[in-house]
Amino acid sequence: MKDTGSESIPEPAVKRLSLYLRHLERIRSGSAKTISSRELGEALGLTDAQVRKDLAYFGQFGQPGIGYQIEDLVGQLRRILGTDRVWNVALIGLGNLGRALAAYKGFLKKGFQIVAVFDADESKVGRALPELESIKVQHIRDLARTVVAKRIRLAILAVPAEMAQEVATQCTDAGVQGILNFAPVSLAVPSDVTESSVDLAVQLEQLAFRLLGSPPKF
Repeated sequence: MKDTGSESIPEPAVKRLSLYLRHLERIRSGSAKTISSRELGEALGLTDAQVRKDLAYFGQFGQPGIGYQIEDLVGQLRRILGTDRVWNVALIGLGNLGRALAAYKGFLKKGFQIVAVFDADESKVGRALPELESIKVQHIRDLARTVVAKRIRLAILAVPAEMAQEVATQCTDAGVQGILNFAPVSLAVPSDVTESSVDLAVQLEQLAFRLLGSPPKF
């Protein structure tokens, strides 16, 4: 595998790695043991050249005339993406979205384990969550102590927009290095912290724009 800095790899290429991995994990139980760049590209609406270029950032995985060993490529992609290990995650905010995220089983399958849940609502604090093996909700003021005690490096923010920046600052001050933000607001974080925002309304706006076909002229 190439020794290359992640900062030199285009973000779209990294996002496509997750798509490759998802497809390979879906077909790995089938009879096929190998897959070509053309087959992988066609399954995802990409060209074989794009697949080869994306993977070439990290090394040489396939063999000419044979393609990629599916099981081997799954392992390699997991190592590249960091999902060959378990990451301890804090979930902050236990509203409707927070409860849905807590119940989602896909996180653990991908190596992300929610080990602590926080909320500022005193009526929720101390409540055991059966969907998370009865983890008890903690008050947000316990965040710093718990991040250290449970070696938490990632946090999911499912809090109201007006609280998001304050909570993000608490997270980074406590030592959290990666934040997945579901609040519809941009966050300011230190340069050594990675932040990714998921704004569902924006995603729907983008879909609506594409459905229009051509934008209206004014």
